Amino acid sequence: MATILGIETSCDETAAAVVDDGHRVRSNVVASQIELHRKYGGVVPEIASRAHIERLDGVVREALDQATCRPDQIDCIAVTHRPGLVGSLLIGVTAAKTLSWVWGKPLVAVDHVLAHACSPAIGLDQPPWPAVALIVSGGHTSLYHVRSFGSIERLGATTDDAGGEAFDKVAAVLNLPYPGGPQIDRLARRGDPRAVDFPRTLLGPTSLDFSFSGIKTAVLYHVHGQGKTSGGLERWSEQDLADIAASFQAAVVDVLVIKTLRAVRRTGVRTVTLGGGVAANSALRQTMSARCRDEDLVFFAADMEYCMDNAAMVAALGYHLYERGEIASLDLEASAS
Repeated sequence: MATILGIETSCDETAAAVVDDGHRVRSNVVASQIELHRKYGGVVPEIASRAHIERLDGVVREALDQATCRPDQIDCIAVTHRPGLVGSLLIGVTAAKTLSWVWGKPLVAVDHVLAHACSPAIGLDQPPWPAVALIVSGGHTSLYHVRSFGSIERLGATTDDAGGEAFDKVAAVLNLPYPGGPQIDRLARRGDPRAVDFPRTLLGPTSLDFSFSGIKTAVLYHVHGQGKTSGGLERWSEQDLADIAASFQAAVVDVLVIKTLRAVRRTGVRTVTLGGGVAANSALRQTMSARCRDEDLVFFAADMEYCMDNAAMVAALGYHLYERGEIASLDLEASAS
């Protein structure tokens, strides 16, 4: 058995976790920064970095305490080193390198997006691979062919706005509070997803890449008028806004599902997994589950607590890197991409 301490600071969540053997989570502590960034309508990198500095030591201590785990019982430290806000990443990487040196423990470097891709395996006795993994978050919308924890091939990615970005920007258009994704999800439940025929950008009949900038602009012009960016919101009723939210959400979900099923046909796998912050969206989870059932595919979505940025997924993937001997040096650097 190997016990991994995971550290995650790629954006605006300060997180630490203790995980055994890549799937048994003993603790998963997340200090949210939502209230710090809410009044700005998005993440302010400098504020995020400062909050990580202030909170990380306490978060790591709490993760160890909850797991009833001493530093000498840790076998390895796993840390997110890319991609993300480089200032935020630097805090986590520096802390992990320091603990590695002081405790005399090996260090492994974890890719944040690949950790999301592997997050649906947490808690399973057997991993769900091979699978097509769809990752949808604020900064990334990607498809992967996951053959094993050590063989992950990217099939497609966003060419402009990621899915989560589109949710946040449309929420701002509708004057909904930050973070926008959960607000859109709640509002859409009262709306008609067929009320507005927003575009589904598919980038050609075989493309596995994503583009959501067009639908964001379509919602903007629908609300304010063609070519306008303000002044039209007051003419819509609460029901109208719910219909717009539902129609926007339905268009995004359609694209995500269509592309995922394209990837299934290309790879020949019979399992689909879903991870990332937008994987918490109720319409996406329900629609993907239903379409997979229709196609006789097995579907696994990450548990809700592992959709948002967290350190359990970092420790879980870090375990497999550690087992393969992929040890990082103390020269490890943070990288934004």
